[in-house]
Amino acid sequence: MKEYKMRRGEYLEERIPDMEATVEEYFGSITATQEFKGSDLFVIEEPDNPVFEKIVAGTVEYSGKKDKLGVEFHERDPTELGPDELEAAGEAVDAKNDFLLEATGRDAKARRDSMKRSVEDDPDHDVDA
Repeated sequence: MKEYKMRRGEYLEERIPDMEATVEEYFGSITATQEFKGSDLFVIEEPDNPVFEKIVAGTVEYSGKKDKLGVEFHERDPTELGPDELEAAGEAVDAKNDFLLEATGRDAKARRDSMKRSVEDDPDHDVDA
């Protein structure tokens, strides 16, 4: 599960007031919920895009801190995809990036840079010099 922060001064509930409807709009019908760090996230067991096997997404709530977006994309092995499904791969990437941009206000490059910084700032992260 990856967790994404919002831009400084922004809050997830302001960016996406109705997480359930937004998740369904991007990925398909929600079929279940899954608990993660005390929050119930939405599970799409049969996403609209055939590249995805399953998607888990929602708001991870923290007391005293800003909520984060929790997302886990389970994708099929590209070697198992047929020609029509390969065309859907581009749409799958677009759907992921558009959803994450809408939720976090950060594009793919900004999200990568933020993840790198969080790893560099992690005191538990061992780096062999």
